Amino acid sequence: MMTQLAEQWVIIISTPIYLFLIGGELILSHIHQRHLYTWKDTITNVYLMLLNAGVDVLFRVVYLGVFLFCYKYAVIEWSNPIWYWVCLILIEDFLYYWLHRFDHEIRFFWATHVTHHSSEKMNFTVGFRSSVFQPLYRFLYFLPLPLLGFQPLDILVAYSVTQIWGIFVHTELVGKLGWLEYILVTPSHHRVHHASNAMYLDKNMGMFLIIWDKMFGTFQEEKKAEEYEPIRYGLTKNLEKPNAVTIVFHEWTQIWKDVLQPRIKLKDRWMYLFGPPGWSHDGSRKTSEELRREERARKS
Repeated sequence: MMTQLAEQWVIIISTPIYLFLIGGELILSHIHQRHLYTWKDTITNVYLMLLNAGVDVLFRVVYLGVFLFCYKYAVIEWSNPIWYWVCLILIEDFLYYWLHRFDHEIRFFWATHVTHHSSEKMNFTVGFRSSVFQPLYRFLYFLPLPLLGFQPLDILVAYSVTQIWGIFVHTELVGKLGWLEYILVTPSHHRVHHASNAMYLDKNMGMFLIIWDKMFGTFQEEKKAEEYEPIRYGLTKNLEKPNAVTIVFHEWTQIWKDVLQPRIKLKDRWMYLFGPPGWSHDGSRKTSEELRREERARKS
């Protein structure tokens, strides 16, 4: 009961903060003529958020049921509430890092996550531009948590809290944050994550802590203007005519076409499903690593 109330309070407290920050960002964008928002992009962000929330609500009974089943077999009993919550946040954020990383490195999951990266803007509302169908499989990454003795509803609260931070870092108006850059995911780190420049692709996967990226080789610092080209947000190839359907399903449609190509090997069909995004059997498209190698070759 207390945990359910905690989750409700997280929503109640965070909502006015979101509205205040979005309003402030809108005003500053207008004053400084930064053009950080468009009506169409913002409406799309809200649309994707609502779709994601609907899927999550409908599927919640399933993944909570799985968590409750796993919790019966928990191998740890926590007695210290401080260590309980500290460890829950740390382990949840670590597991989210791998969820997010696989969403970028495996095309089958990228087809869901690509919606979050489809905006060519960077503002607080982009943080709500959700991966619509992620709730259908996200819980699988968090199965170790109930087995480690963390209560299912507490897991939801921990995820909600770290996700709030993950929304706050979607902005161009906050520069580097000093020593916090070494520990937390900051707006600077997350601008890199949303960039489509070759150097920045598939970097800075963390939601709350940046330490996982530094540990596992996916960290990239945001470069100064004189060191590298300006950030371009969006996809390496943006949708020409996005609409309510294509914004969600365009990558699935392309996967279907790729897998059903005639006269390609079974291995190629597998790679079109589970290989890295951008992989192609004939080199007609490029993965993130291939784009980086090409960029380094041009500059050498």
